[in-house]
Amino acid sequence: MPREQEMPDKVRLHPAIDDGVVAGSESFSGGTLTCLCVDRPVKVRIDGQVAHNHACGCTKCWKPAGAILSIVAVAPTANVHVTDNGDKLQVVDPSALIQRHACKACGAHMHGPVERDHAFKGLTFVHTELSKDKGWQAPQFAAFVSSVIESGVPPRAMEGIRGRIREIGLEPYDCLSPALMDVLATFAARKAGTLRE
Repeated sequence: MPREQEMPDKVRLHPAIDDGVVAGSESFSGGTLTCLCVDRPVKVRIDGQVAHNHACGCTKCWKPAGAILSIVAVAPTANVHVTDNGDKLQVVDPSALIQRHACKACGAHMHGPVERDHAFKGLTFVHTELSKDKGWQAPQFAAFVSSVIESGVPPRAMEGIRGRIREIGLEPYDCLSPALMDVLATFAARKAGTLRE
């Protein structure tokens, strides 16, 4: 992405939400994510519905070419299974909290488990847009929105980006949603022994 990306007249956030947020199905039982490769695509099956699906502005999450935000959710790690061509996966940054396994050929992030002692341990980050299955939970909020500046979006474009996020029905945050920030703070308080329940 260029250092100072110019914003088009109509803010395009991500192909999965540019035409509005599509509701998921409460009865959805899971599906398969497929990387972008034509030859030997990596496939990852997810049993059941995902949680906390959201748009994300951080520079670590995978996003399709031209997208300002990524769309990322979590699933219990026990429900995430690499079923085809796992030999093509490689961890993007072994030092990161989220161990993002990307296809070495096309670059798509297929699954990112959290394995360290953390409030999100036991969860795996996934990109449901890589699935043709319908019914995945819709994005519920936008996180780390200000971080898009770090990827080259000019600061003057932020008002338009936040306005567009609200227009499609999401709330933009510069961290995670309040509910997830509460989970992180609760974990830290329990670990420190300061939480009196």
